[in-house]
Amino acid sequence: MTLEGILIALLIGAIGGWLAGVIVKGAGFGLIGNIVIGILGALLASWLLPQAGLGFSTGEPLLTSILYATIGAVVILVVLSLVRRA
Repeated sequence: MTLEGILIALLIGAIGGWLAGVIVKGAGFGLIGNIVIGILGALLASWLLPQAGLGFSTGEPLLTSILYATIGAVVILVVLSLVRRA
């Protein structure tokens, strides 16, 4: 992976993690944590959504990647918040 690819992945992860932190209030993990959650969320959603028959494309790859990262990060944050309560 090139440096440009790594920077784009970090940017998508940061945006997806930040959006997920806004959607799931009180479950954010700070900048670095949100980037990690966003990247993990993108990986989770890119596997899970097509498996469930819910895969989609907006026609714009960057926007689709951000939406996938956000959806996956929201799932991760909800699961983590449930684990924290237990």
